[in-house]
Amino acid sequence: MLELALEELSALAAIYCEPDACEVLAVSETHGITFRIQISVKELLDTDVLLKLLFHLPVNYPSTLPDISVNSDQLTRAQCMDVKDKLLEQAKKHLSEPMVHDLILWIQQHLKYVIKQSATVCKEKTTLSKGTSTEDGIWMLFLHLDHMRAKTKYVKTVEKWASDLRLTGRLMFMGKIILILLQGDRSNIKEYLILQKTSKVDVDSSGKKCKEKMISVLCETKVQSQHKRFQTFEVKEYSTLDELQKEFETAGLTTLFSEFVPPLLKLKENTGPFDQSSS
Repeated sequence: MLELALEELSALAAIYCEPDACEVLAVSETHGITFRIQISVKELLDTDVLLKLLFHLPVNYPSTLPDISVNSDQLTRAQCMDVKDKLLEQAKKHLSEPMVHDLILWIQQHLKYVIKQSATVCKEKTTLSKGTSTEDGIWMLFLHLDHMRAKTKYVKTVEKWASDLRLTGRLMFMGKIILILLQGDRSNIKEYLILQKTSKVDVDSSGKKCKEKMISVLCETKVQSQHKRFQTFEVKEYSTLDELQKEFETAGLTTLFSEFVPPLLKLKENTGPFDQSSS
């Protein structure tokens, strides 16, 4: 199956051959292929919209649907999610056959209609979401970042992603420790993780924009009844370990703290500052 996906990727690279039009992010015999296609599409008012389409083809693709993420500076996060949903609907029609090029052609032809429909149903969907919970319930994601070089920009980016994806939680700084704790719909948690791993959110030692390569997913689980729901997303600095621990205790996450934070602190003390040559 992977060979079929590689053949499709090769064909796509030949079609979308302009600079930055096709970027391979990962190839693995166990996890499949991840790549990004960047296209320009006409919107409602015939203005150009730059769409960044991230595809993950699992090892049993095309018998299994691809994972898709949509990003665009010209669209809202809600519109991007609607585009993603429509692409997945189309993907079901092409199950068991290579489909990525067909999906790209489809969105190039139908983007303006998807956006128009999105605007029409937006109010209705918002009202509905207030009274219902998703099938998967509320999930929690706990991340550790090794460092932030462009801290101000990085923090603003994380805040924007959390806001766009309706995620609550904390971005926590304590000494050399940087933690992100998020709560929200499982699909939005997954979307955040894709953004975190594939976007150029920091800079390397030479000041060049780079992707986050030194991130650890410590825990990804369903929020339990004993866990307190965060109402907002906040960036917080802690001067002592006790302060940080109290944050977790207040949220009913004492076990999470005990399992992951002390080992991280010990590791940082043993390794010292991060290697300046790393990105």
